[in-house]
Amino acid sequence: MKFGVLQFPGSCDEVDALQAARRVGDAELLWHGDESLQGVDAIVIPGGFSYGDYLRAGAIARFAPAMESVIAFAADGGLVLGICNGFQVLCEARLLPGALLVNANRRFTCRQVELEVVNGDTPFTRAYTAGTRLSIPAKHSWGRFHAEQRTLQAMEDGGQVVLRYAPGHNFNGSARDIAGVCNERGNVFGLMPHPEHAIDELTGGSADGIKIFESMRTSVSDPAAA
Repeated sequence: MKFGVLQFPGSCDEVDALQAARRVGDAELLWHGDESLQGVDAIVIPGGFSYGDYLRAGAIARFAPAMESVIAFAADGGLVLGICNGFQVLCEARLLPGALLVNANRRFTCRQVELEVVNGDTPFTRAYTAGTRLSIPAKHSWGRFHAEQRTLQAMEDGGQVVLRYAPGHNFNGSARDIAGVCNERGNVFGLMPHPEHAIDELTGGSADGIKIFESMRTSVSDPAAA
């Protein structure tokens, strides 16, 4: 199992994403200007400020040469995980529904948040059970998930809402407390909190995030279990 971590100018969490992926498999950096994905089995788009967040977060990164390959990879059923800025990039690329708007408090905010696993039957969450509480750090300025009401309801009905902020932890004002969503097919997943910062209790205060990477490994290595 080999993860590819896609790096843009302005990425700042690619090292932590690599370390998290290497806890469960192999991983290597992929450069935004290269079209080749180097034969990886899953893609991680990490957090940061791709291209300085000019225009709006993720808007320029969406047009990077590597993203055309990521879009094709996802269309073929490949697993794609977007974390924070990666989530923003995936929404800009229309691989995920909705958009990420400026936080309700209009400030960059960094804090530990509690999440609830809503859907434990995705390739990214099968190591959890629905209802599980997770403690994972979040740090962003543009993390307020937004979509039209009919889109939100269709997502709810289709199991595309994967994670919610627990009561009292939705500091960014996301619609319906949504913290992470997947596409209709279930192979593309984005979330604003940072699971790669929650893989070791000693350094992150929690190891709740590592199971996202473990779930991806299981889904790729043992499709029957998926």
